[in-house]
Amino acid sequence: MAGSLAPDIWIAVRLTIELAAVTTIAVLLIGTPIAWWLARTHLWCKEIVATIVAMPLVLPPTVLGFYLLLLLGPDGPGGRIAGLWGGQTLAFSFTGLVIGSVVYSLPFVVQPIRNAFEAIGERPLEVAATLRAPPWRAFWTVAVPLGRPGFLTAAVLGFAHTVGEFGVVLMIGGNIPGETKVLSVAVYDYVETSQWREASILSGGMAIFAFAVILSMILIQKRVARIGK
Repeated sequence: MAGSLAPDIWIAVRLTIELAAVTTIAVLLIGTPIAWWLARTHLWCKEIVATIVAMPLVLPPTVLGFYLLLLLGPDGPGGRIAGLWGGQTLAFSFTGLVIGSVVYSLPFVVQPIRNAFEAIGERPLEVAATLRAPPWRAFWTVAVPLGRPGFLTAAVLGFAHTVGEFGVVLMIGGNIPGETKVLSVAVYDYVETSQWREASILSGGMAIFAFAVILSMILIQKRVARIGK
């Protein structure tokens, strides 16, 4: 079965996995301090920040992709950054896909981690403070271990969401084989060219992946509920 598949399918699979892995790592690094700040701060503006982070949940992907295209294009900040190494744009590149995917997946990572941090409560951190643990040590030795279910949920959601995204990656990445043609774009391309066999294989694989992700989330939630009892 595997040997009968076209080589460009495997290229799209590899590119998608690479994009999802890089995006998940990046969005965890960016989203964790945001989630910690949202969970701990009492500033009046925190829900405004939370709303901005959550906007990709309701914005049409094409709208988000349009603004990202302006930012990453030759006339935006992305063009000036690309000019540092002789390029003209960050759009239509793997780097651009990563940036767009991080923005688009950020709410799927920030919210579970924020919920996990808020569920910890004040008591464990107060105990750490009485033991003279500095804030950064309390964060790494108390908050992060106790918030592990939130991190696991965030990682699964971030990875899965990146694998399934379409509108944003098509807007800022186009359809360049080996560079920006991820699985969702490949399915669209195969349908457009009436390559139904390839489209069926990729669509079936992504449906199985989606089932596995949802099942994993259910099992994680059940495990967390058992531990909490």
